[in-house]
Amino acid sequence: MNIFNHLRSLVITGLESLDLAEGLDFSRVSVDPPRDVAHGDAATNAAMVLAKAAGMTPRDLAGALAAKLAVCPEIAGVEVAGPGFINLRLTEGFVTDRLRDVLAAGVAYGDSALGQRRAVNVEYVSTNPTGPLHVGHCRGAVVGDVLAALLEKAGYAVTREYYVNDAGAQVDTLARSLHLRYREALGEDIGDIPEGLYPGAYLAEVANALVARDGDKWRTAPETAFLPALRRFAVAELMEIIKSDLKSLGVVHDVFSSEQALVESGAVQAAFGALQTAGHIYVGVLEPPKGKKPDDWEPRAQTLFKATAFGDDVDRPLKKSDGSWTYFATDIAYHADKARRGHLDMIDILGADHGGYVTRMQAAVKAITQGKGALDVKICQLVKFIEQGRPIKMSKRSGNFIALRDVIDKVGKDVIRFIMLTRKNDAPLDFDFAKVQEQSRDNPVFYVQYAHARICSVFRQAAESLGDVALDDESLAKTDLSVLNNAADLTLIKKVTEWTRVVEQAAKAHEPHRIAVYLQELAAEFHQLWNKGRDKAELRFILTDEVQRTQARLAMIRAVALTIASGLAVLGVTPVEEMR
Repeated sequence: MNIFNHLRSLVITGLESLDLAEGLDFSRVSVDPPRDVAHGDAATNAAMVLAKAAGMTPRDLAGALAAKLAVCPEIAGVEVAGPGFINLRLTEGFVTDRLRDVLAAGVAYGDSALGQRRAVNVEYVSTNPTGPLHVGHCRGAVVGDVLAALLEKAGYAVTREYYVNDAGAQVDTLARSLHLRYREALGEDIGDIPEGLYPGAYLAEVANALVARDGDKWRTAPETAFLPALRRFAVAELMEIIKSDLKSLGVVHDVFSSEQALVESGAVQAAFGALQTAGHIYVGVLEPPKGKKPDDWEPRAQTLFKATAFGDDVDRPLKKSDGSWTYFATDIAYHADKARRGHLDMIDILGADHGGYVTRMQAAVKAITQGKGALDVKICQLVKFIEQGRPIKMSKRSGNFIALRDVIDKVGKDVIRFIMLTRKNDAPLDFDFAKVQEQSRDNPVFYVQYAHARICSVFRQAAESLGDVALDDESLAKTDLSVLNNAADLTLIKKVTEWTRVVEQAAKAHEPHRIAVYLQELAAEFHQLWNKGRDKAELRFILTDEVQRTQARLAMIRAVALTIASGLAVLGVTPVEEMR
C-alpha cells in the first residue's frame, strides 16, 4: 500500500462529502510527507488549491475538511497549519499494521500498478562497437538498466534496447584497423599503428578469429573488397564481447537495433518522406553558428528539418554537402522505428557529450509521432575514477583505458551498480577504488548490505535461543504488533512504509538514484535502532523472556530486510546474509 495514495483517497472522500461547488478539479490535490517530521506524518494542500474554486477561504475549507478527516480510523490527529495546510498524524495501529503488508508481499513489496502496463522503451549503453567496454561506459549502463527495472516494478511494460552504431565512419576505421592486425596475425611486421587507427590490443584477438575463419583471403585484397566484409566481422565479434561485458555487469538487453540495417532498409528515406509530406522539411540557409564570424563561415543551402516548430532553438540539417544523411537524420529514422514498434514513450540514456542533442531529438520525436510520442533524455555526467588518490585518464582511440570487465573482477558488479546510483545521473561522480571497498558507514554499499546482514544474523540467533517459536513470515505477520509503540520503532516502521511511494515517485521522475538514497536512509534508521538497543534493553530485538514482544520486533526488522532486498533487486544488487 502507498499510504500517501490511501490518505489522498480519504481526503477526496472528505471533500466530496462537503457541500462544495460542483465540478471541482481534484487533480492538484496531493498528500505528501511533511518537510518537518514534527508537523506529523503527512500533509495535504487540498484547501490551498481548491479554496478559490470552492468560494471559501483556505482556512475555512481546511477546517471543514479537517473535521471530516478526524473521524477516519487511520487518523490520530488533524491540524490546520499556516494559511490552510492540513497536517495528519496516523494511529500507531495503522502504522504497525503495514508490517503485515510487507511480510505478505515479501520482496515484491513496493510493486505498483502505476504504469498500467504502458509500453516504455529504454535505450542505453549504445556505445560504438569499436572496442570492449571501458569503465567510462558503466554509469550509463547502470542508470539505464536500473531505470528499466524501476519502471517494471512500477507497472510499466519495458523494452531494454541497444542501438548499434555500425554505419558511421568510425566503423570503416575499425575495419581498416582490423585489416592491419589481420596482416600481423598472418606474420607480417606491421610496425607502429598509424595515427587515426585503433591501436588496442583487443583487435589482435579479433584478427586471430578472422584468420581462423578466412585464412589469408583478405591479405592482399583491395580496400573496396575487404572493407564491407571486415566491417561486418569486426562489429559482430566486438558486439559479442560487449554483450559478455554487459552480462557480467548484470545488464541484458531485449533488443539490439542496427543503424546499418536501418539505412539499408530505406527507413531513413521513409522518415524523411514522412516529414516532408507533413511540411516539416525545407531548403534554406542557416545563420552562422555562435562564435563563427561571417568571414570564416560560408553560407550554403541545406536540407533542413523545422526543429524550431517543435521547441528547438535552430532548424537542423538532414543531409551533408555530399548528399549523404547526417547522424541526426538516421537518429530520426531510428526513433520513428521505435514509435512504429509501439513505443511512444521513449527514454534515451546518453553520455555527457550529448547534451546539445537533447532538444533536437525531442523536437524530432514530436514531429514524427504527430505529438503522440514523448522522449526523455537522461544525460550521464562523467565519472572520475580514482586509484591511489589519483584520477585515471582514459582514451579508447589511444588504447589507454581500463576495461569494464577488469573493474568488475576487482570490486564486483554489485559495488559498481550501487555506487553509480549514489548521485543523480546529471551530477559528477567520483569512484574511488579504495573507498568503495572499505567496510565503513562511509561506504554506502557496505552500509546497506550490513543492515541486511545484521538482520539475518539476528534471525539466526533467534532460531537458536527461541527453540520452537515460529519465525517464518506468515507467523510473524499474525503476532501482536501493538507492542511496537516506542518512538524509535515507529520511526523505523514509517520509513519502511515510504517504500512504495519512493518507487512510484522515482518512476514518474525517471530518477533511479532515489532508490539508492532511500536504501541508505532506511539502513541508517535501522543501525540507529540497533545502537539504541545497546543502552535500552527494551529496544533489543531478542528478549528471551518476552516471546511475543520478540516476535513483534522480529516482524519489524524482517520487514526492513525485505524492503532492503526489494530495493536492491531494483538496483540489480544481491543482498548478503553475512559480511565477509
